[in-house]
Amino acid sequence: MSTSAFYDLTADTIKGESVSMGTFKDKVVVVVNTASKCGLTPQYEGLEDLYKKYREDGLIILGFPCNQFGGQEPGSEDDIQEFCQINYGVSFPMFSKVDVNGKDTHPVFKYLKSNLGSLLGSKIKWNFTKFVIDKNGKPVKRFSPTTKPQKMESTIQKLL
Repeated sequence: MSTSAFYDLTADTIKGESVSMGTFKDKVVVVVNTASKCGLTPQYEGLEDLYKKYREDGLIILGFPCNQFGGQEPGSEDDIQEFCQINYGVSFPMFSKVDVNGKDTHPVFKYLKSNLGSLLGSKIKWNFTKFVIDKNGKPVKRFSPTTKPQKMESTIQKLL
């Protein structure tokens, strides 16, 4: 796949509207699989802080709820959206619940995993795995679930 292939992918927003990743051309994109009932859920706060700080400079964060790890995202899209807004004031785009591993892996995550494997291979091991994509649609860095969003800041700054 070419690096611009990211822009050929689509995903449904948490409200069910199909969005082309091409919408995010010329932006630094962070894609993260999220969960509302995870020990790492407070990372929503750090992600929102980064988004507020750099969105005017061209950062976009895309949250993809996932229930594949310990059943930590059991709610409906409405439940997830309400939780994110009430508890963390999430204003970055959230998408419909997806699978990030297995036969039903969402195409966005298939693409990112094929371009940015980890020491454990390409499989995502837990919620809040974060992928950073440059302004040309090229995946450049993968951060582990336990990496706090603030630790991505220098990478994001270099790409902006």
